[in-house]
Amino acid sequence: RESWPRKVYACDTGLTRLFRRGEEVGRLMENVVFLELLRRTNENPLWDIYYYRDQRQREVDFVIKEGPRVTQLIQVTFASTPDELDKRELDSLVKASEVLGCTNLVVITWDLEDEVVHDGRRIVATPLWRWLLKPRAGKV
Repeated sequence: RESWPRKVYACDTGLTRLFRRGEEVGRLMENVVFLELLRRTNENPLWDIYYYRDQRQREVDFVIKEGPRVTQLIQVTFASTPDELDKRELDSLVKASEVLGCTNLVVITWDLEDEVVHDGRRIVATPLWRWLLKPRAGKV
């Protein structure tokens, strides 16, 4: 049986400043991505947003499903260079891709634009600003 746990996101990223101290840019980036994904699901009601966590607590921030099929796995991280990409996050993405049968793997970064191969899987790293401006035409 599939289990899709829930995460909580703020509808206004400014509200998070009231409850948190210090800079948590990565968490704010994840919140922005969620809000944009939610907006995009309004354009295609077949899309659903989940996240993935396995028994070893490896987690992927967003699992995008269109009907019963997983179409994209998205990890969000505050990275500016390939060296700043967390191996643990890439491992989680690859493992989820094997389990869920999805090869469309994306890491949304602060400003890194690259393509990496990790454990034989192609992962596209794209800056948040570029991902937000990406045309919607049938894609997440």
